[in-house]
Amino acid sequence: MSLLQTAYDRASPGGARGRLSTLVFHRVLAQPDPIFPDEIDAERFDRLCGWIAALFNVLPLDEAARRLADGSLPPRAMAISFDDGYLDNHQTAVPILRRHGLCATFFIATGFLDGGRMWNDTVIEALRATRLASLDLGDLGRHDLPDNAARRRAIEALIDRVKYLPPAQRQVAVDRIAERAQAALPDDLMMGAQQLREMRQAGMQIGAHTVSHPILARLDDAAARLEIAESRQTLQALLGEPVTLFAYPNGRPGEDYTARSVAIVRSLGFTAAVTTAWGAAHRRSDPFELPRFTPWDLTRWRFNGRLLANLWRSRP
Repeated sequence: MSLLQTAYDRASPGGARGRLSTLVFHRVLAQPDPIFPDEIDAERFDRLCGWIAALFNVLPLDEAARRLADGSLPPRAMAISFDDGYLDNHQTAVPILRRHGLCATFFIATGFLDGGRMWNDTVIEALRATRLASLDLGDLGRHDLPDNAARRRAIEALIDRVKYLPPAQRQVAVDRIAERAQAALPDDLMMGAQQLREMRQAGMQIGAHTVSHPILARLDDAAARLEIAESRQTLQALLGEPVTLFAYPNGRPGEDYTARSVAIVRSLGFTAAVTTAWGAAHRRSDPFELPRFTPWDLTRWRFNGRLLANLWRSRP
């Protein structure tokens, strides 16, 4: 037995004292991104999946949540999740997962299937593709773009500025950024219905992630319920089976979703939901607010050290 396995057996035992680590990803790029070099790519994801397969008992998220509640988790339990529904999940991530014998749950924002584009990607791709040396965006500031580092700073600043605007106002701001950038934008970033079905046929799980990826805490109850329910209905129609898992967009408790959001998800008949609050789940965790945590370290020992620390911090 390796030193790491021994450490994980102590930090993440099975049975009634079991703890569940859930990793969260968004994209797995075929090649590194020059603007966002820290974004995970295929080579790095393949290496990471090798570490996971060697040490963890990876479960489908619905099974993991059920076994967490009834005290039957195996030691070193883990679930893997992806948010939003990017095409590279299908093209790049799933083949790597299958090669390592792993499964994952993919939470889909259904409004962007088949040619849609998320608002943040409009900002990213507009500033990636523009040939202008600077962008004067009025109340959103002037942004000089001499190199990729400057483009990244501008993208991050703009996303922070518009993220929590009301949806209609946010779309106006994003459209203005794209118009000023004078750049052609891609319409092939997200999956289509066929890719979604193929992932399910490959043994992956599918969960709901709203229609338009709003900040649920900023919506009234009726609008939030519609976003959540319609995304599940769309997925169930596409897959011909129940969809029982949900991920809160952005996912920070109190800021991105509230107790009212949780009550809506529970009332709609989901069996579990995940957040982006750091931690590992234990038997007393609320199944509708399961934490997720992904170390972004590049080396095996740093990755495992941070994951172990997260498990110890999450003791009930």
